[in-house]
Amino acid sequence: MKYKIHPIVMGTKVFDKGMMTYQHGYGTPYTIPIYCWYLEGAGQKILVDTGEMRPIQSADREESIGGKIYTFEEGLAKWGLLPEDIDIVIHTHLHADHCENDYKCVNARFIVHEAELAAIQNYHPLDFRYVEDYIYEIQENKQIDVVHGDQEIVPGVSVMYTPIHTPGGLSVFVETDAGKAVITGFCVIRENFEPPQEIRAMEMEVIPPGTHVNSYEAYDTMLKVRDAADIIIPLHEPEYASIETVG
Repeated sequence: MKYKIHPIVMGTKVFDKGMMTYQHGYGTPYTIPIYCWYLEGAGQKILVDTGEMRPIQSADREESIGGKIYTFEEGLAKWGLLPEDIDIVIHTHLHADHCENDYKCVNARFIVHEAELAAIQNYHPLDFRYVEDYIYEIQENKQIDVVHGDQEIVPGVSVMYTPIHTPGGLSVFVETDAGKAVITGFCVIRENFEPPQEIRAMEMEVIPPGTHVNSYEAYDTMLKVRDAADIIIPLHEPEYASIETVG
């Protein structure tokens, strides 16, 4: 089964670039898009993440990322969908900005790694980005399907366990006409996979995300993800804000 991947911007963050690029780019203001990804091509309606509930929709933020910012309902409507139409949501991880609209998908099954579910229920004080309230409804309604490692979700869509940014990160591999694409399960931009010359000169092939569980393991796992796909889609890369379809 082949899919088309539709990036939909459902939020933004403005912060120091070093939040994306470990040991590099500190002191540089940077705006990242927060995406929901619609995978079109199966009989089922599949999303990767659900974005922010109340995104800031301002001209300056849209200019910074080079594309339009949508609410969840607006973004889905662009592709003729309603929240209740969604059959599957695959979560890269459960930081708040990736799951704030979960409760609206009343008919969906949610794919979450066991370590991520454990993390949101008992997170370390350093990782304040978890807010269990955003998954309360789907927990109560028993909508969560827990995965324990790499596995196929549906034909043409699979997940790889990538505990880089969080303990239970899942990178999503999608078969497309252009090759095998991966939506990274960790918060990076293009530069993380294509470092500037001064970084490569230090014999580093990739840059781990600025926030990570273990920097050495993050580096090694990023190489594994890079080598397993034809198309790398960094989870917060701004270029996709102006792209309708990948694959």
